[in-house]
Amino acid sequence: MTSKGEYRGLIHRNNADLAAWLAKRPTEKALEPALPIIDPHHHLWDTPQRGEYLLPEFLADAAGGHNIVSSVFLECQSMFRADGPDEMKPVGEVEFVNGVAAMAASGGYGKNRVCEAIVGWADLMLGTRVREVLEALIKAGNGRFRGTRYGTSYDEGVAGKYVSRRIPEHRLLDPRFREGFAELGKLGLTFDSWHFHPQLPDLVDLARAFPGQTIIVDHVGGVLGVGQYAGKNAEIMPIWRKSIAELATCPNVNIKLGGLGMTSFGFGFHERDTPPSSEELAATWKPYIEPCIEAFGVNRCMFESNFPPDKQSCGYTELWNAFKRTTANYSAAEKTALYSGTAARVYKMTAP
Repeated sequence: MTSKGEYRGLIHRNNADLAAWLAKRPTEKALEPALPIIDPHHHLWDTPQRGEYLLPEFLADAAGGHNIVSSVFLECQSMFRADGPDEMKPVGEVEFVNGVAAMAASGGYGKNRVCEAIVGWADLMLGTRVREVLEALIKAGNGRFRGTRYGTSYDEGVAGKYVSRRIPEHRLLDPRFREGFAELGKLGLTFDSWHFHPQLPDLVDLARAFPGQTIIVDHVGGVLGVGQYAGKNAEIMPIWRKSIAELATCPNVNIKLGGLGMTSFGFGFHERDTPPSSEELAATWKPYIEPCIEAFGVNRCMFESNFPPDKQSCGYTELWNAFKRTTANYSAAEKTALYSGTAARVYKMTAP
């Protein structure tokens, strides 16, 4: 068990232990099983630190009864090239994922178009030189590459010790970064932003400086609930809601509703003897989801699984059930936007 406010990163159990923990609560029956879903945010990796999560594992998670029609892969430093210039090593990740996408597209693994769209990584601190890297990523994606994600998660406390890349506090304001960022728009590429909630004002500034650039905010803006933020929800939430409202005034920004299973939110589900039900997940996550929908509207919001990181708190079927409980009273058109329409538009995917 962790002490109050402690944070040990994303992965707390190996695959076998995690499977045993999730099995303590029988898998729920999928709600609204016919509703088409584009999962716009998941990862694939195979490392000693994080374990194995590849196509078979994702398909097994997605086989719980929800109608997952396609997905978007998000960069996670997986399968980088071992050799060559450092700036070109991330191309290996897109090469790898494009192969997985080709496997899924064969139809031999079911109807789910896994990794129909790919979001990779490029070092935008290269400035204008990043264009060569972006062009190599586009080529490696074979028509599937959509854009980049650049994580700027900074925290001076415990959460900052476990981010995948150590980034200075105000990277989004850095002129060199913005020089590289400008290259995305020239190539028609999207930008996913992953950060903690204190960095939201910097993203507002970036979005206003580049009004023509499509930006996607990951994980409802990354609200921290660990370390120095533990037990301070009453103070944090008004600040977060104000930043979300300001960000929503930028029409070029969209937001992903998810990532709430990560331990950095401080809910502590991963420490329980038994995983939570979708009812409890929905009740816990609703105060983070509803303000985003109210601010951005359904046509700029998209639900995401963020698997396998969110698997630390719940199963894939229960995650989507929790979302569906939250939107139970929404219209059919609103549900279409939230579960597939926004993702299809933003990532230029096949609409169900």
